Amino acid sequence: MRLGLIGLGRIGAFHAETLTGLGVDLVVYDPAPGVTERVADKYAAKPEMSITHVLDAGIDGLVIAAATDAHPELIIAGTERGLPVFCEKPVARGATEAADIQRRTSDARVQIGYNRRFDEAIQRAKHAVESGELGRLHTIRSTTMDPAPPPAAYLEGSGGIFRDCSVHDFDTIRYVTGREVIEVYATGSDRGDEVFARIGDASTTAAVLTLDDGTIAVVSNTRYNGRGYDVRLELHGSADSIAAGLDDRWPMRSAEPGVTFPAGTPHDFFMDRFLDAYRRELAAFTELVAGERESPCTVADAVEAGWIAEACTTSLREHRPVRIDEVKQ
Repeated sequence: MRLGLIGLGRIGAFHAETLTGLGVDLVVYDPAPGVTERVADKYAAKPEMSITHVLDAGIDGLVIAAATDAHPELIIAGTERGLPVFCEKPVARGATEAADIQRRTSDARVQIGYNRRFDEAIQRAKHAVESGELGRLHTIRSTTMDPAPPPAAYLEGSGGIFRDCSVHDFDTIRYVTGREVIEVYATGSDRGDEVFARIGDASTTAAVLTLDDGTIAVVSNTRYNGRGYDVRLELHGSADSIAAGLDDRWPMRSAEPGVTFPAGTPHDFFMDRFLDAYRRELAAFTELVAGERESPCTVADAVEAGWIAEACTTSLREHRPVRIDEVKQ
């Protein structure tokens, strides 16, 4: 199998390593000087001089790890050539543009990179919901807390914390419950680096989501979690409760006397916490390319998570509850 890989930054280079380990032949390109050659040499990939050259290189599928603003054009370029496409989230900077991409593509051939769907604990939590063992689900708590904010240049182009960070929680909630969010209420603070106030973003947020069956989900996010990278999903039902992310590397200290859990070194990075999930995600894409499965995360899935992010952004700005159908177009 031969795949094109466009974008060779932190996540793109990691994908190059993962795909090479899966036995994939790679054709690679990045616009930054010297990056293409360096990654190509490291992973015995074929370097190309442009996006067009990658698309014309006889590839079986396309992996997009470029900057967010390039995602729409690259998804369309790949699908118009009949290629299966894997694209890192988000589909586009805003949900309206993402919805346009959905209308212009075939979902069955596009996989969007929401890697948490491939985390084993989250999959077990999903099974617990589907099997009915939790009873009637009433409360969800989903958390993504970064140890430090990304560079200012990244934040300026991210579209805001709800579109860039919280959207993972939104997708996970939809994936695990099989339900849709109908209303949100969000709040936040811009404490920390001056960049957050300057660009009108928040560094710490909380959002209350109401699902279409009445379940309440609370989503907490921050760019400043000093103890480490904390990603958890808690599901509470009338019969039982279950959580993903409560392992010995959970970045939390207990104040209870005699309690030593968690005893391990805290997670400090998303690639550390979700290494296996990323690998399973790309393995799934190779199966999609081979025609052995359908997309495990479609453009439509990503668009729905995007609408939740749009609603939360509006709610934060206007200090009021926002229904999802209010922001959908």
